[in-house]
Amino acid sequence: MDKTRILFVGGFLGAGKTTLLWKAAQLLAQRGKRVGLITNDQAPDLVDTRLLVEKGHVVREVAGSCFCCNFNGLIDAIESLRAADADVLIGEPVGSCTDLSATILQPLKDKFRDRFVLSPLSVLADPQRLVNILDEDGGSLHASAAYIFRKQLEEADLLVVNKIDSVSPEGRDRLERLVAAQFPQTPVRCLSARTGEGVEAWLDEVLGSRQAGTRVLDIDYDVYAEGEAVLGWLNADVRLSSVDSGGSWDSFCWDLLKSLHAELRKRQTRIGHVKLLLAADGQHCVGNLTDLHRAPAVQGRVERTTATADLILNARVEMAPEDLERIVRDALAKAAALGHVRFDVLHLRCLRPGRPRPTHRCKTVVKP
Repeated sequence: MDKTRILFVGGFLGAGKTTLLWKAAQLLAQRGKRVGLITNDQAPDLVDTRLLVEKGHVVREVAGSCFCCNFNGLIDAIESLRAADADVLIGEPVGSCTDLSATILQPLKDKFRDRFVLSPLSVLADPQRLVNILDEDGGSLHASAAYIFRKQLEEADLLVVNKIDSVSPEGRDRLERLVAAQFPQTPVRCLSARTGEGVEAWLDEVLGSRQAGTRVLDIDYDVYAEGEAVLGWLNADVRLSSVDSGGSWDSFCWDLLKSLHAELRKRQTRIGHVKLLLAADGQHCVGNLTDLHRAPAVQGRVERTTATADLILNARVEMAPEDLERIVRDALAKAAALGHVRFDVLHLRCLRPGRPRPTHRCKTVVKP
């Protein structure tokens, strides 16, 4: 079997990684490539996985821990996609993970060089969070979570500023100056996964290079562990049932996100991300909330032509898991009352991530 090309797209929560995976998979399919996608989370019922499947892609999910702490699970997912004849794989690590070069890329180069070709590690960044980190105020992140974000940037082979369509020309100039000053050795690319601007050029670049994992960092695992543990981590699978035929399913999503936004703003609670996907009768809509000071967004319209709908909700919020679960259940009840909907929580997991314990960790860079 020929060697399989693997791209990893890292970056903090809310950076837009899943949208970029979807857009890249579309472009690769148009080029005649067979694409496999690998998602990753601390628990099952991941919005990213369901969304990519809804878009018609072949996806494997590594759930229960990050790639680095379940390296064998990652290899199983890779081999499963290779067996399905995928020749390009794109992996999306957990958004709160760093040290990917030492724990994923170097072991892959060391142990599997006969099977895989690795592309440069792209680390995606939201422009506003990037400015906050580079200005060293942390913005809406806890100091230990900000540490993770900065380490993600430091280990990148390619630093990719996403959502560039939301940035003014003056803001773009400022970003480029800040990044150049703090990461002079790291190539920087700007794109918009939403509009497609710059995506094809980025894809050409990473597919044409084997310079993956060019640096290994020193990581303070105590700070790293705290940065993950400050977040309550909730994944829920919910069945919705319509009481009457009025309204639309996407209006329920708006009501749910607005209720969550209002409660989190009242508590002044930092948000990693909140995202949801609702599917009914072959249609779907997606919603997200990434910051207290940004309004929630919902894309897609789903008419209430069927009596039931399925909702996946993921929330990463800086609070105790039990408080997050209570807020989410209350918001579901409020949105259900407004929309004349009944809801049944089929599965819900709420937790704090445990201390990262990588399967492998290389101390030096392995030559490709």
